[in-house]
Amino acid sequence: MKIGVLGLQGAVREHVRSLSRLGVDTLIVKRVEQLDEVSALILPGGESTAISLIGGETFLKRLRELAKGGFPFFGTCAGMILLASEIEGRAEPYVGAIDITVARNASGRQVHSFETTLKVEGVGDDVPAVFIRAPYITRLGDGVDALAEYQGHVVMARERNVLVSSFHPELTDDLRIHEYFLNIVEKRNQEDLK
Repeated sequence: MKIGVLGLQGAVREHVRSLSRLGVDTLIVKRVEQLDEVSALILPGGESTAISLIGGETFLKRLRELAKGGFPFFGTCAGMILLASEIEGRAEPYVGAIDITVARNASGRQVHSFETTLKVEGVGDDVPAVFIRAPYITRLGDGVDALAEYQGHVVMARERNVLVSSFHPELTDDLRIHEYFLNIVEKRNQEDLK
């Protein structure tokens, strides 16, 4: 199993470091053909518009194709915006891999960044979470499970093989959310072998 981390912008090294601590083979994905070398892809935080512009339409088109085939994705912060099927104030989604609506920068400006502890379904009651200009989920599709909330806002969700969070688990030393995603990828790989 090799996990890709989209290396166009954002907290790339931090995700790679978390995966390395778990003994996972990783690849920083900067070219569309590298997507064929990985079992899953993490889309890190950063600036969603910038990431989409740097990657270009060819990259987004390939990500959409992968999403339709059930490819595992994990999007944090801006990565969640890229994966959402609907973004408030934007006519079209980027990838549309998970049936949610998101509000960008819903937690406030950079100066309003904060850390807290969350109860995350299937992970634990004491998961550290770093919020930086975080988007919030404002709508969940029928097949989407809310995994964590903060002050009444959904901040983590899952639909089949797609996991998203408003916050940055890679900016903490807690590896449980990355482990949760790896379990999703492992189950998908086992299904592919059947």
